[in-house]
Amino acid sequence: MAGPARYTALLDACVLFPVAVCDSLMSVSFAGVYAVKWTQRIEGEWMRNLEAKTGRGPGAFNSRRDAMREAVLDWEVPEAAWARLVPSLTLPDPDDVHVLAAAIAGHADCIVTANLRDFPADALEPFGLKAIHPDEFLVAQMDLDQIAVLGAFKAQRERLRRPEYTPLAFADALERNGLVRTAERLREAAELI
Repeated sequence: MAGPARYTALLDACVLFPVAVCDSLMSVSFAGVYAVKWTQRIEGEWMRNLEAKTGRGPGAFNSRRDAMREAVLDWEVPEAAWARLVPSLTLPDPDDVHVLAAAIAGHADCIVTANLRDFPADALEPFGLKAIHPDEFLVAQMDLDQIAVLGAFKAQRERLRRPEYTPLAFADALERNGLVRTAERLREAAELI
């Protein structure tokens, strides 16, 4: 399978789990700044974790999953592409090996994850990959294409209806979800979002 020409990020389950972080990453991707990939296994992981945290039953987040799939038609790295790589890979947490395998098979340039220690540089460098925190990743995207990224954040903020968010309240919400530097940048550009 050929990879897209755009910079591609494989999204780990831990960044798809929190709605604010996931929506931020998806919004910036939808603006055409970079391409995103994930797998059905990653998808199942964030959904199960969110169901357990909220006490909601299986299928409670199917509409969110479906919206993500509709927003990114080329999202999936099929299991047939990544599963054969798993036996040859090693990470500190064996449960994360499938993420690295999917990044390789999906021709990703990086893995966006909040669990950086689970993806040490020496394990990723041979494959031309880097693990990057979602906050650092979003700030880097802003540095590359500030107009497109701020436009994406503005559209994201405007979609929020209950409650509606002012630009500063929106930045505060992102900060509460671990996007500290992103929130700082958005406060500096509040009149644009």
